[in-house]
Amino acid sequence: MEKTRKSELLVAALQNGTVIDHIPSDKVFDVVNLLGLTSIDTPITIGANLSSHKMGSKGIIKIADRYFTEKECSKLSVIAPNIVMSIIRDYEVVEKKRISMPNEICGIVKCGNPKCITNHEPMQTVFDVVDKDNGTLRCRYCNKDIHKGEIKLL
Repeated sequence: MEKTRKSELLVAALQNGTVIDHIPSDKVFDVVNLLGLTSIDTPITIGANLSSHKMGSKGIIKIADRYFTEKECSKLSVIAPNIVMSIIRDYEVVEKKRISMPNEICGIVKCGNPKCITNHEPMQTVFDVVDKDNGTLRCRYCNKDIHKGEIKLL
């Protein structure tokens, strides 16, 4: 019990804000960049390569006084599916949700097909998620499959 308390003291408690947990260690700084956290002026705590029973190693980000939109959560699901987002108010978790990839992704991912109409016309991209486990998306306009490692965000 004492060992757990000491490890919890490594990161200060958050009064109000968001905790993003269970981030794959190699995606922590992608999440930071995606959410634009380098340009906000509220306190941020970033932990990477932390020990995790479920994942082996994980990352965690605590952002004071900041909450995220559904669109931002959808973007997160593309680069780091199955993260856990906790909303904190007055030091208490008031909402906890697992962020998973939706069935459809609109206006977030760029199509990798140079001939796709979305790369030549001012229109929103639309992808169907064909394999959530492996992160495979299919462009609704040209039917090109894009796999997790090839995904480029707009």
